[in-house]
Amino acid sequence: MNILKFSLKNAMQMLFITALLATSFGSYSQDISYAKSVIKKLASTEFKGRGYVHNGDKRASSFIANEFKKFGLQPINKGSYFQDFNLSVNTFPGKIYVKLNDLVLTPGEDYLVVTTSPSIKGKYKVISVSRKDIDTEAKFRVLIDKAADCFILLDSRPNSEETKEEKNRIEANITSLKEDFKLKFKGFIEYNDLKLTWRTLTYQTTRPVITINRKDFNSSDITSIDVSIESKFVPEYTTRNVIGMIKGSSNTDSLLVVSAHYDHLGMMGKDSYFLGANDNASGTAFMLNLARYCSKNQPKYNMVFIAFSGEEIGLLGSRAFVKNPLIDLKKIKFLNNFDLAGTGEEGIRVVNGTVFRSKFDALVKLNQEHNLLPKVDIRGELNRSDHHPFYEKGVPSFYIYTQGGIKAYHDIYDKPETLPLTEFDDYFKLMVLFFATL
Repeated sequence: MNILKFSLKNAMQMLFITALLATSFGSYSQDISYAKSVIKKLASTEFKGRGYVHNGDKRASSFIANEFKKFGLQPINKGSYFQDFNLSVNTFPGKIYVKLNDLVLTPGEDYLVVTTSPSIKGKYKVISVSRKDIDTEAKFRVLIDKAADCFILLDSRPNSEETKEEKNRIEANITSLKEDFKLKFKGFIEYNDLKLTWRTLTYQTTRPVITINRKDFNSSDITSIDVSIESKFVPEYTTRNVIGMIKGSSNTDSLLVVSAHYDHLGMMGKDSYFLGANDNASGTAFMLNLARYCSKNQPKYNMVFIAFSGEEIGLLGSRAFVKNPLIDLKKIKFLNNFDLAGTGEEGIRVVNGTVFRSKFDALVKLNQEHNLLPKVDIRGELNRSDHHPFYEKGVPSFYIYTQGGIKAYHDIYDKPETLPLTEFDDYFKLMVLFFATL
């Protein structure tokens, strides 16, 4: 009798899933078209990189709130879709200009101004050095004394002849050149062959730091820098999360949560935009697509959709939400956080898959049965996205991201026109099926 019940239950579940596939996705092209329009909008210059200059974050949050309203999501913060919180941030709203000797560098392409840099303007002498010039404490101190009113330019590319001890000492001295408040010199320029990757930070240091990656660059020839960096440190900037809910059919107070961060890195100066199409306009579009779908296909459980600000600067939006929750965290059956949803040639990776193994196995089974994504990879705990503050409070959760495709990340090349959305539709189908099993 128990075996018969089990078989009937499985059969009914398979009929339900088959019906989902037959009815829900027949006109999916309209959904992916909507997702493309959201990504194009959020990752446009209109939204200023969704950072904290020129109200980029507020423009983006208003757009998301309007979409929630359009889909009929209920605001849960005293009639508002917004939850305000404060953060500190170093920004670059003004001019950025760097000329070395007679060579004017292109921001974003040739160099980045490290996010903690203060303002500076003027022409200064440059002292060019190699790793060998800072491989002992004595050499390092001589350089600092010599560079009192100068910029130090270091070719930091590793030397294969360095011992492990020498390498560790050199790397420690490079960190001091970037961050040690006590050292007295004008600025630091680091030349290497690493990808230019930017980030936002919550503080400002005492000297500007510039990172250069340019193939035809000869650091030993540089003797002067003409530089203008306009930065503004904002100790109390008010940004906001966006939250909406769809009531489920079960009349319980259980919740499923779908989240994605909408913020990105903003702008470095007036002309360099970090648009963040994959990171994370794509995840935000994925979340909005799910909200749109659920507004037309009532879910069993109440579903809460959260677009976080402050992720790139330290998961500050999700931490603010967990500290002052607008829902009972103990009522959350499961949370799915979506970040980097724009590729998929190599499938998806599921953070916390090893922790919530039965849920991961169910996801893999659905993917295999319906032949959707190339692969569903498993990963353990990771504290690098907005699921983590919830997970720390005991909320069962996944953070899922796509793999393969373009490598643009935290740079000026992460743009809508280069984002392939290769597996976006199958990824969406898989997650709708997965939500139906929770």
